[in-house]
Amino acid sequence: MTIKDHNTRDEVQVVAPLDAPQFRPFTTNVVAQRPAPLSARRLRLGIALETRNLSRAVAGKVLVNDFNVLLIPGEVLAVVGPSGAGKSSFLRLLNRLDEPTGGTVLLDGQDYRQLAPRELRRRVGMVMQTAFLFPGTVAANIAFGPRQRGTPISSEQIEALLQRVGLPSYGDRDVNNLSGGEAQRVSLARTLANSPEVLLLDEPTSALDDASERAIETLVLSIVHERQMACVMITHDMAQAARIADRTMVVEAGHIVAIGPTEEVLHVH
Repeated sequence: MTIKDHNTRDEVQVVAPLDAPQFRPFTTNVVAQRPAPLSARRLRLGIALETRNLSRAVAGKVLVNDFNVLLIPGEVLAVVGPSGAGKSSFLRLLNRLDEPTGGTVLLDGQDYRQLAPRELRRRVGMVMQTAFLFPGTVAANIAFGPRQRGTPISSEQIEALLQRVGLPSYGDRDVNNLSGGEAQRVSLARTLANSPEVLLLDEPTSALDDASERAIETLVLSIVHERQMACVMITHDMAQAARIADRTMVVEAGHIVAIGPTEEVLHVH
């Protein structure tokens, strides 16, 4: 069933029905403030990232099948679905942590296979479910990426990033002494230090308590809009998708079964 074209007019495309309980309709309040409708923004801002027939199969098993998705600067796309549906496989394809076996990804119109891996992963940053921080200080973690590419950042720039993620004066702290929420904020600041154009989030709040989860959601949403990054976030929490995502994509068995404005996708399912 199709309820209009999702790439040009922002309506929901439903590719196949889902019977799983987690996709049944529910009601939730959308608390985040979002920019203007996507159709107008696409015309004005262009496309930050595009997947064209993106696919991956391993040992005969299809993990991601023929994904065609567009993202614009400042847009948040939530990817939801049951465990093993292909959500993380899709995310890993977006910055070539895994190689596609079919199709490709365009970053600002350029085939990402033309980019060196280090450059690609600077421009397409990822924050994982668990904050994998290097041993040492918070400041050393944030400085790592820029130093690796030969453009070290100053202590003032590090402090500005820490202030932006709500951790002022944390630079000298050992990462072993951080709470889970603080570690995720440092992980986000470390990614932002590379000035990415696209932000990939793999269930970044799943290990946090409710208060920390909401704080990270608010922080991510404000930074995405402030920096006009395209953002793809995996979540199992449909209510979380409703709070922060402009659009939601439902994945099952390696296939896109629905994609469109979040409220409409959640209403359909």
